[in-house]
Amino acid sequence: MNDLSISNNANATTPSKPSSGHPRSLSSAPKFSLPGSQQTDVYAEARSQVKRYLKDNISGLQTIAEHSNQSTQQFVTRQAESIAEFIDELVQCAKSGLDEAELENKLKRIIAVQLKRRSLTEQHSGKADAEMFNGAVRFLKWLCPGSDSTFSTTNEKHIYPCFVELINFVAELVVRPPLDQQPTSFDEYPKQLVRSYNKTDVKPDNAEGGHRVDMALKCDALNYNNTSDDDGYDKDSFQFSEEDLKAKDGRNDERPNYSRIFAVIEVKPNSSDANMLKGFSQLVEYSKNVYWKQHNRRFIWGLISGGSNVKACVLGPNFLLASRFMDVTTVEGRLELIGFLVNWSFCELPKLGYDPTIRFNHNHECFTIDMADSSKPGPTQTKYYLRKIVVVAERVFGRHTRCFVVGEQPPSLDGDCDTSADILIKDAWPEVSGSAEDDMRDESKLLERVSKGLAGRSEFEGLYPKYINGGRMQIQNAHGESVDETTQTVLGKTVWAQLGNLPLRAHMRIAMSGVGEPLKFIKSIPELIVVIYDVMRCHMGILKHCQILHRDISEANILVRRDGTGVHGMLIDFDHAVDITDDGYAKHAERTGTLPFMSVSNLENLQPMRTALDDWESIIYILCWLGTFGWNRAIRQSDTKRRKNIASWDGDDVEDIAEAKLKSARKPTDIFFRNKYIHRSVMLKVVAAVPGMVGGLIRHIKSLQGMRHDGGWIGHLLHEAESERMHLMTWMEVSKPVLWERALIATVQTGSLRYFRCSHRVVGYLEEEAVTSYTHFIGEIDAGRIENVKAPEIAVAYWNFDPESTLCDVVLAVRADEALHCDTNHHFSDRIRAKRESLFEDMDTNNNKPHIKY
Repeated sequence: MNDLSISNNANATTPSKPSSGHPRSLSSAPKFSLPGSQQTDVYAEARSQVKRYLKDNISGLQTIAEHSNQSTQQFVTRQAESIAEFIDELVQCAKSGLDEAELENKLKRIIAVQLKRRSLTEQHSGKADAEMFNGAVRFLKWLCPGSDSTFSTTNEKHIYPCFVELINFVAELVVRPPLDQQPTSFDEYPKQLVRSYNKTDVKPDNAEGGHRVDMALKCDALNYNNTSDDDGYDKDSFQFSEEDLKAKDGRNDERPNYSRIFAVIEVKPNSSDANMLKGFSQLVEYSKNVYWKQHNRRFIWGLISGGSNVKACVLGPNFLLASRFMDVTTVEGRLELIGFLVNWSFCELPKLGYDPTIRFNHNHECFTIDMADSSKPGPTQTKYYLRKIVVVAERVFGRHTRCFVVGEQPPSLDGDCDTSADILIKDAWPEVSGSAEDDMRDESKLLERVSKGLAGRSEFEGLYPKYINGGRMQIQNAHGESVDETTQTVLGKTVWAQLGNLPLRAHMRIAMSGVGEPLKFIKSIPELIVVIYDVMRCHMGILKHCQILHRDISEANILVRRDGTGVHGMLIDFDHAVDITDDGYAKHAERTGTLPFMSVSNLENLQPMRTALDDWESIIYILCWLGTFGWNRAIRQSDTKRRKNIASWDGDDVEDIAEAKLKSARKPTDIFFRNKYIHRSVMLKVVAAVPGMVGGLIRHIKSLQGMRHDGGWIGHLLHEAESERMHLMTWMEVSKPVLWERALIATVQTGSLRYFRCSHRVVGYLEEEAVTSYTHFIGEIDAGRIENVKAPEIAVAYWNFDPESTLCDVVLAVRADEALHCDTNHHFSDRIRAKRESLFEDMDTNNNKPHIKY
């Protein structure tokens, strides 16, 4: 994430559009689209995310929006029931079979009588009886199928006005409680009015792209006392975005606007699986714009209608939850849907998905952000004044990282303020383990340790962000107690219990000093070299003095900082950082990081622990990435076809990415060796001959120590090692390498030991490339460009060749061996991943598909 990056526009408050520039992190989405790529299915990724995150048919989803005060919630429930009874009476009338004139008169009487039994709350004039009647006539067509021959429940455009009128009819009744159910306390007044925009099937005013939203809901603040308190904050009111506040007088309340949308609604002709999948996918796609525009959104509500069946949805950092179908043609279905609408109007802001700690202060005309400060009692004791929004949450799933440049003092009303002491706040929802006290991977704790561990070491000054305060945010539960704000506390016990092993995420907010710019502001290659050098120097300093391994070296986590001494690099984002052991290994071995820059062993998620070498490998991939596409995306070349191997590093399948990274290594070897196929083969054998012998030896020792069978691996590994060694000896006889080539061989062989941890998959990919190279080798011999000399004696003896055999015979034999080694190593890697290592067990019993696709 660009946790500390700043905008190049000093007056900007938000980026001009959702940036999809940064490669996708493993815990986050959407996928980065390379310049020039053609996106044939705009919902393909959203559909993939739906299949991954959707938890359907969740019971009790409405409890997320229930008021935290039990007595108030009982009042809200009675209000919803009274509204449902009113609408049920209208439905029964519409089904009575009366002629048109009689039906109209009876509906008007019912509405008039019911409205007389209700009293408008303060500051509301209310709709006239005629308006209420016209709205009821429209939505009754939907609730009573067959009552109007011109209406079709399978036509989306027919449903739009009906759904709009039903929602707004309920909203009107929310501010008209029955005379015998009047509010007796401030909590029993609705806090906001949830209504539908009148414009349907339109592109929202500030949308990026051409997507049209079927319907959308908005929240209108309801204030029953003074509009603001003594400190300048709205009392119990809905918090608009800053953009909306600046243009509040000129906004169009009829047309959806992503700065104000509370929930998106998708309408489908029926509730088939295909239609619901499409609806969920569209909901995910459109919700990205809501996160991008509304910087105080914690989660997002939504509705999907498939004909007369409606589902309520909640979209959060790592979940997409959907309720059971609510059939609006039934009493039960209508009551449940009305329950959602009424609860949304009465519940507190956090229940709607908004962050109450980000508020607009009218006195200073700016937003303030409350911070948790571990040095003081209480959950939110430090207040900062927003100066600039530099990173927005543009993804539906992931950490939802946002970054704000803030100050400790409010800016003056003329916009002139001191920026010398700017502080950056990082707001995110990372995965956590247990309570804050027990979570050793808490970024705030790790950053605090880094700040203390490198304090006084001038060589690292300015190369890392310095911790000021922060940690997990807290909210109040139903008992008034402060608890950590996590996905579990947000969703509540009823819903959380149905989600199985869903990873826990917590709301983290950290204040730090030190602000830099993204890599796109680098001006030259020498500056890039200096930045990378500084970052890795800082990385090793943190490793040495703080015993912390970063584990997410990526393009987005390297910033550029300029001061009076020149340009410097800065390493940020310790979301994935962990402690290391005395031997330099990370204490956690899970796959983590940003996909295009993760090490191969990290992508393969192999058992051995991560080390600093994984992060150094990431630096190599960053340089390859920047060297291919450039560091400034504004000038990046659009031709990605010639670079398809590196472009595929940002794919979805980790094994495909690992394969693409290794195959990308073919380009420099092609440039270096050109048509020197024998020298290329020597270098390949130097690497491929190591894993079999080392692996066989280790398994041999473990088998002896454990006094148990090794599963049949040792013989295969040692045979492969011997085969590769003989290949090397054969090519050495043919090529007769000179001294510098032997030195290069020794260097590469030493480096290949680093890859033993991911050896089987790596060797499998290398052997695939070897088969290709040997095929080209044979073509060169057949074309006469390489002399088909007599086979060396060592090859004749090893393969039992005819004494008159030639070099072509040797290449054919070696290629056959490599094809076998390729399949064998991929099979070994598949078995390790499936945890069925014994060669005497059938892989298919667990429905494990082989890696090789022939």
